[in-house]
Amino acid sequence: MSLSLCMIVKNEEAALPKCLSSVKNVVDETIVLDTGSSDRTPYIAKQFGAKVHHFQWCNNFSVARNAALKYVTGDWILVLDADETLTPSIVPQIRAVMQNEEYLLMNLIRQEVGAAQSPYSLVSRLFRNHSDIRFERPYHALVDDSVAAILTKEPHWQIGYLQEVAILHKGYQKIAIAQNNKHAKATAAMEEFFATHPHDPYVCSKLGALYVETGKITQGMELLKRGVAACEENYEILYELHYHLGIAYSRLQNPQQAIAHYQTAIKLPIYPILKLGAYNNLGNLLKASGDLNSAKTAYETALKIDPNFAAGHYNLGMIQKAFGLFTDAIASYQKAIRLNPSYAEAYQNLGVVLLKVGNVQASLTAFGNAIVLHEQQNPQEAKRLRQGLREMGLIKF
Repeated sequence: MSLSLCMIVKNEEAALPKCLSSVKNVVDETIVLDTGSSDRTPYIAKQFGAKVHHFQWCNNFSVARNAALKYVTGDWILVLDADETLTPSIVPQIRAVMQNEEYLLMNLIRQEVGAAQSPYSLVSRLFRNHSDIRFERPYHALVDDSVAAILTKEPHWQIGYLQEVAILHKGYQKIAIAQNNKHAKATAAMEEFFATHPHDPYVCSKLGALYVETGKITQGMELLKRGVAACEENYEILYELHYHLGIAYSRLQNPQQAIAHYQTAIKLPIYPILKLGAYNNLGNLLKASGDLNSAKTAYETALKIDPNFAAGHYNLGMIQKAFGLFTDAIASYQKAIRLNPSYAEAYQNLGVVLLKVGNVQASLTAFGNAIVLHEQQNPQEAKRLRQGLREMGLIKF
C-alpha cells in the first residue's frame, strides 16, 4: 500500500521545509498544488521531490483541494498544510492501518501548538484513495460529508481514529494568525457558505466561534445556539458548540452559564483528549468563583487525560498555592516549565512561592526568567514585575 501526501500552498517558503522534512521517509509521493506563490515555495517543494502543479486561487479551499486530489496516485492520502508537521511516533500506526482492508478514513489528532484555548482537535486527514471522496465547504475543507455519502452506498467500510497526536499545527498562534490575515480569510469564505447553509451545525460552530473571537459576541452566540438546535448525533461538533458558548458567556461576564456549557461539553461521548480545553476553562471559572476544590478536580482530570498538558500543571499549581501547599505548587510550576520553557507566568508564580518558603536566590532566578520572557511576550507585565521586585528591595536594577 502506497501513501501520497497532498497539499495546497501559497507563499509558504518559511514553513514548507519543516513540513516536508517530517514526511520525507514516510510518503511515497508528494503532490503540491501551488495557488499563486510569489516566493520560492514551488522551488522548495521540488527540492524535496514533490510533483508541483499550479492552480488559480478562487477563494474556495475545497475546490483547490479537490483539484490537488486529481494528481494523486497512491492507495492512501495524507493531507497536511504547510504549517503542520507529522509526528514521528504516529508513523507505525499509519503504516499498520493502511494494511487494514476495512478502513476508509482515519481521523488524526492534531495539536494546536501554543493555542490559547483548546489544544487538540480531530481532523479527517488520512483516507483511502476512493474516487468518491472529495472536499466540501469553502473553509475548514472536509471530506466527512462525502465519506458519509459513501457509507450509505458501501456500508462495509469503517471509520476510525489514531489515538496519539499525529499532527503538530502552528497556524493558530497569534503571530501566525495576524501575519496571514487568517480571521479575515476565514470569515469571508465561511459567510459565503453560511448564506446557503444557514442551519449547518459545523459552519454555525466555526463561524460562531470566529465571531466570538473577533468581538462579535451576540452574532456568534446566535449561530452557536442555532448549531446546538440543529445538531443531532455528531458529538464532536456538539462539543465545539457548547465549548465556544462557554467562551462567549465568559466574555459576557456570565460565569454560571459558561460553567453550564462546559459541564455539558465534558459529558459528551467523545475522545477524552479533545475535552482538555473545556476542563481547563471550567477549572478557571470555578477557581474565580471561589470553588477551589471543584477547580482542583477539573485540573486533575485534565492531567489524567494528558499528563503533558502544561497549562493544567500551572493551574493546579495556582490552586495548591492558594491552599498553602507550597511544595506541591513548586513541583507543579516546574512541570509546567519543563513542558513549556517559555511559560512566563509559571516562572513568575514559581518565584512567588519560592520566596514564601524562604529560597530567595532561587526565587530571584525564577523572577529573572519571568521578566526575560515577559519582555518578549508582554512588556508591560515585565515592567510591572521589575517595579514590584524593586519596591520589595529584592533587585536594584
